[in-house]
Amino acid sequence: MKGYKGFNKDMKCRGMQFEVGKTYEYEGDIKLCEKGFHFCENPLDIFNYYSPAGSRFAEIEAGGVSNETENDSKRCSKKLTVKGLVSLQAMVKRSVEFIFSRVDWKNAEENNTGDQSAATNTGYYSAATNTGDYSAATNTGDRSAATNTGHRSAATNTGDDSAATNTGDRSAASVEGKESVAISVGRGSKAKASLSSFIVLAEWKEGHRVSVKSVQVDGKKIKADTFYTLKRGKFVKAD
Repeated sequence: MKGYKGFNKDMKCRGMQFEVGKTYEYEGDIKLCEKGFHFCENPLDIFNYYSPAGSRFAEIEAGGVSNETENDSKRCSKKLTVKGLVSLQAMVKRSVEFIFSRVDWKNAEENNTGDQSAATNTGYYSAATNTGDYSAATNTGDRSAATNTGHRSAATNTGDDSAATNTGDRSAASVEGKESVAISVGRGSKAKASLSSFIVLAEWKEGHRVSVKSVQVDGKKIKADTFYTLKRGKFVKAD
């Protein structure tokens, strides 16, 4: 089974050292959250256990996976191979792709490509997608994705463990659900998130993206439900 695993900056998890390219096998019985090698199917769920800042992430291949599940995509296995490291930006992208792969597109409510249009979904594991300028993509279901690529657009999610993504210029991404991610990486864009969720922003200079950073909303340094932008490498409140 393919999945993703988080580590500290030294590639350790619960004191155990891991290396890229190596395979590990657990001796004895395994139990979710107690014994065995743990990983997540959805990259977004990794952020429940490892902060985007200061952690390392890898794609893994798991064998002997138990049937146990809880509230997210965390799984437990007897065998685990560390395939390769994955950047934070790639983790976010793969999270959206993971959610999209589980969308019932046949019954999806909206999928728009025109300018000044709106795409809305309320079901779990759903996707609201817009590519036109001045558009809106909105989701209210858990583990869903609202995505916009058009300029001056808005992507919004209110469900838990979800992602709101904007790549267009002067756009906005916001999440209200717990442990979600708001990503806005276009020029002059902004993002806001609820407490304990994450914000991912990009800084531009002379037409080029020079930095992409993430931060968790702690309610102190980074306020909840407040739009931020990235300037000189720092998160500042948007105008």
